[in-house]
Amino acid sequence: MVEHQPRNAFDIPKVFYFKSGNVHTGSRGKLRYRVDPADGILHIAVWHEDIRYELAAERELILGTAEYEVSEEGFQQMLDYLQQEYEKTL
Repeated sequence: MVEHQPRNAFDIPKVFYFKSGNVHTGSRGKLRYRVDPADGILHIAVWHEDIRYELAAERELILGTAEYEVSEEGFQQMLDYLQQEYEKTL
């Protein structure tokens, strides 16, 4: 049996996933996040409530947002941002 190996600490797909226009949502600990690629930019939103993004946005519970280029460098910057946000929850 092959054990699942995380792609990174947040188990986010590689940058090609976002270059294809796919949205990704996930969580780590108390941190919830959404990554939405549009027009060559990764739009990231973070919140702590255990609800989906649309409800968090509607209820004005989004605690932070960031934008990075859809590239390997932007992808790493996004992971760094998510790590910083995650550390705030500890």
